[in-house]
Amino acid sequence: MKLLNRSAITLLAKEPFARWIASLPEGDELNQPTSLEELRREGNIYLMTEAEHESDFAQVLVDEWDNLWCNELAAWDEFGDYWPSQRSLAVFKEWFEISHQVMAFDLSSEPLLVAKLD
Repeated sequence: MKLLNRSAITLLAKEPFARWIASLPEGDELNQPTSLEELRREGNIYLMTEAEHESDFAQVLVDEWDNLWCNELAAWDEFGDYWPSQRSLAVFKEWFEISHQVMAFDLSSEPLLVAKLD
């Protein structure tokens, strides 16, 4: 086991995100109907620089909320054709339950793979 020099933010869908997904046109495998319960079975984890203070998490949200939201939206609408036009940190918080973890451990003996998504 290895301790990573990272903290993490976890996002879980709330009802507005589930409604947005339900509003997407059907037609491909990604846009199949799904419930809020299904969406909340697992969330996405975003690693960040190791937090020293509680305020570090708040600052990451201020700095990165749009990147986080765009990543979540792109998982369902890759080209952004149906993304909401009104996006803000306040609305982001309405769409996602946000939790944070101070410490991250790696249980794998495999090396970490780093792949840029930009």
